[in-house]
Amino acid sequence: MKTLAFDGRMGASGDMILAALLAAGADRDALAPVEDSLPVRYEVGETDKNGISSTTVSVLLDDEGSEAAVDDEATDRDDSRAEGHSHGDHDHHDHSHGEGGHSHDHSHDEDARSHGRDDGGHSHDHDETGHDHTHAEGSGPLRSYPEVVELVESMELPESVERDALAVFELLGEAEANVHGTDLESTHFHEVGADDAIADVVGAALLLDDLNPERVVTTPLATGGGDVEMSHGVYPVPTPAVVGIAERADWSLRGGPVEAELLTPTGAAVLAHFAEGVETLPSLRIDASGYGAGGYDFPDHPNVLRAMVGESEAHGSLVRDDVAVLETNLDDAPPEILGGLQDSLAEVGARDVSVVPLTMKKSRPGHLVKVVCKPDDAEAVARRLAEETGTLGVRQAGATHRWIAHREIESVVVDLDGERYEVNVKLASDDSGAVYDVSAEYDDCAAVASEAGVPVREVMRRAENAIRES
Repeated sequence: MKTLAFDGRMGASGDMILAALLAAGADRDALAPVEDSLPVRYEVGETDKNGISSTTVSVLLDDEGSEAAVDDEATDRDDSRAEGHSHGDHDHHDHSHGEGGHSHDHSHDEDARSHGRDDGGHSHDHDETGHDHTHAEGSGPLRSYPEVVELVESMELPESVERDALAVFELLGEAEANVHGTDLESTHFHEVGADDAIADVVGAALLLDDLNPERVVTTPLATGGGDVEMSHGVYPVPTPAVVGIAERADWSLRGGPVEAELLTPTGAAVLAHFAEGVETLPSLRIDASGYGAGGYDFPDHPNVLRAMVGESEAHGSLVRDDVAVLETNLDDAPPEILGGLQDSLAEVGARDVSVVPLTMKKSRPGHLVKVVCKPDDAEAVARRLAEETGTLGVRQAGATHRWIAHREIESVVVDLDGERYEVNVKLASDDSGAVYDVSAEYDDCAAVASEAGVPVREVMRRAENAIRES
């Protein structure tokens, strides 16, 4: 299975993802639809990060649109202030924090106006010929979520790329709306709706489409630490928008390893849509790898996002399913109550109920009741468990997720002495579609066995063989 693996130990931003994908083999020409639709171009370069040769990507205003875009940007800023919004009004501005509290999304970089850009000695403002080029940071109109959707849909992207890019912007919009108590349709993206941020998101979708991995994974993403200033005050890292996006992601966050903002909302949203979380890098036969550079320099930590492409040596994985596990000990519950817990607790969201005999204090016999449910259903399930059993307390165990198979029911026909009977069979498979277990439904087989006068296990054997031989 072709797998793309990100090493998230130094977080991620939009342009770091672009750079890492290009370094790992994605075709630079795949970015052409963005350059054809927006007054920007991508500048790809190289830099050194603590001895590691790394790729950089800058989104620049193209030569023709540079002056007009700068004028438009100034107008948009004035209009935004007039409406009561400042450049730092929203905490998912996808750049590293700098002057004025803006949380910009360009390579974990400090504000260029006060500190200058760190690109291994190369400025983003001119190329090697000495010609001036303006960075596209914040250029273009400050768009609402519907306006971003309209723009992306007008770019004539491949259908799958458009779908992926819009899904990333929906994650960003929902995070913004939740933080500020608004709805998605009225959400204004401000920085993340600017041309350079759109170039980051759509560019990432195009490059991932070009690489075409069957699976994308990331190790836990470092957030950094410390505080970031915004117009509403000082917030701890990770910012509220990043936390909101992480709630919807499959991967986990990890603090540190430095006091700086390492994970931006755009980086988080792109990876939340495309990548599943893994605790350690999977076994890969590496075909290509590369490093996308961030802007900060740290003495002991190369500020890079590593991407590796290769064939996974393992079979497909089971699906991670977030759950809560509830437990209570009972020493006085009658058998009838215990027997009815399966149905009663299932009514309020229980996925599985187990009753285990145990010996309690003073050698009294008792039972341990364990219930698996979705986290959102835990409170209702705990209340029903208390009502049904009279327990004085329900504890939530430490488990946070389980690994489950894809499950599918297929109907097969079993021939017994010339009579044909229909039986349902459950198939369990991993996320690559590989079936690893076939199990006939017992109740169906028992009914057929009773009618045909044969053992239940014979009906089960024939039904399962029918699936395996199909």
